[in-house]
Amino acid sequence: MLLLRSSQMLQTLERALQKDIPVSLKVYGTIFHMNHGNPFRLEALVDRWPDFKTVVIRPQEQDMKDDLDPYTNTYQVYSKDLQNCQEMLKSSDVINWKQHLQIQGLQSGLHEVIHNVAKEKSIQVKTVNRNLYLIPETMKKHAPSQQNAHYKTEKPKRDINEEMFKMSSLHVEHASLVNDFWSFGGNEKSLKFIQRCIRHFPSYCLLGPEGTPVSWDLMDQTGELRMAGTVPEYRRRGLISHVLYHQIQALDKMGFPMYSHVARDNQSMKQICNNLKTRLMPYHWQQWNCQPFTGMAAKDSESQSRGKGGSESRGSGSC
Repeated sequence: MLLLRSSQMLQTLERALQKDIPVSLKVYGTIFHMNHGNPFRLEALVDRWPDFKTVVIRPQEQDMKDDLDPYTNTYQVYSKDLQNCQEMLKSSDVINWKQHLQIQGLQSGLHEVIHNVAKEKSIQVKTVNRNLYLIPETMKKHAPSQQNAHYKTEKPKRDINEEMFKMSSLHVEHASLVNDFWSFGGNEKSLKFIQRCIRHFPSYCLLGPEGTPVSWDLMDQTGELRMAGTVPEYRRRGLISHVLYHQIQALDKMGFPMYSHVARDNQSMKQICNNLKTRLMPYHWQQWNCQPFTGMAAKDSESQSRGKGGSESRGSGSC
C-alpha cells in the first residue's frame, strides 16, 4: 500500500483514471477535486506505483474521529484487478473496519469483493444499487473516446415564471432544508456533510416568492450531482429540470466532471434525466454501508440511516 503524497503523482493518477471512464468516474471525479484544492482533505492510496491496479480514496485519519459517522468515513474504490482489490481492502492500514463507514464504486465486481471482506471481518453490509447517469458535457470533455450521439444536455422544454422563481445558490443555513428531504440524511451527521458540500462546492437552487429555496441540487466531493429536491407545494412545475440544466451548464464552464444516480423506482426523476438527455449507463451506482456486526451497532445504524432504501431525495430524486 502506497500513499500518493505529491501533486505530480495525483495528476498522473488523474490522467490514468481518465482512460477508464466511465467505470472509474467515481474515483476520477474525487481525484479531480483533490487536484483542485482538495477541500474535503482526502488522500489516495494505491497498491503500487506507477503501475497500479487498485485505488482507494479516503479521508485523512485525523478527520475520521467519529466512529459512528459514515458520511465522513467514506471510501471510493476503483480496481483493474478485483482479487488485488480484495487483498488491499482487508488491510487495516487501508480501511478502519472498526468504524461505521461507506464504500462507493461503479464496478459490479466490487459487490462480491466487499461482501467477501466483510464476512471475514464480521462486518454487516447494506447495499444501495441505483441507476447511473452520465452528463454529455462530461463525456465530451473528460472522456472524448467515449462520446455518444448527445453532445450536450438539452434545455427543458417547459418554461418557468422567472419573475416568481430566481436562480440562486444555497447557503449553509439552507442545509437543514436539504437534510429534511434527503433520503440518505435526516440526522445530525448527514446535516454536517451537507453543510460541508455547500461550503466547498457550487450549489444551485430556485428561490420562490418568499425568497427561500423551493428546488435545489448539490455536488459532492466526488463530482456527483445529488441531493436534489423540491418542496411539496412547488412540485410538478418542472423546477428541478431548470435547476439541473443551469447547474450542468455552469459546472461544465468550470471544467468539473459530473454524473448522477437515480433510484430505480423514481420514475419522475428518470423521466427528467431522459428529457435532459443525460446518458443511462448499463452498470450501476453502488454504495455499501458497513458497520461492525453487533446488536448495538445494528440498532444504532437504523436510527442514523433512516430512509436509505428510498429515492435519493424525498422531494424529487437525484439526476
